[in-house]
Amino acid sequence: MIKPKETYKPTNLTESLIITVRFSETDPLGIVWHGNYIKYFEDGREAFGKKYGISYLDVEQYGYATPIIKTVCEHKKMVRYGEQLLIVTQYMATAAAKLIFQYNIYNQANELVCTGESIQVFTSLEDHTLSFYKPDFLIKWEKRLLLN
Repeated sequence: MIKPKETYKPTNLTESLIITVRFSETDPLGIVWHGNYIKYFEDGREAFGKKYGISYLDVEQYGYATPIIKTVCEHKKMVRYGEQLLIVTQYMATAAAKLIFQYNIYNQANELVCTGESIQVFTSLEDHTLSFYKPDFLIKWEKRLLLN
């Protein structure tokens, strides 16, 4: 069965974060190990959540968890230990009961080194059931931030 492609549109809600690549994030060649880019996306989501009041702890207060159901990561250039990276996280609007983020990671020369996307769903903290409808708090959050 072929699933339909996610439908969403970019918003002006973004957050940028600068990190320095740590030695523990590299492979024996001194290059960032590919799995660490997913951690960088997480760093971007956490910074975004703190800035816009939709962090994991904020969502939890409404009785939800937001497990990730999909990640996409495309590597464009290698990155080495000690380099600074700019992680730009952008919220994507969707009618579905999901949180969708896109990521662009740039090196110090402002070259695009990685792009990505993550999709999260809402599950009840009480019984772990999946929410098929956008939670009320998310609808209010989007109206407050996207209509201004």
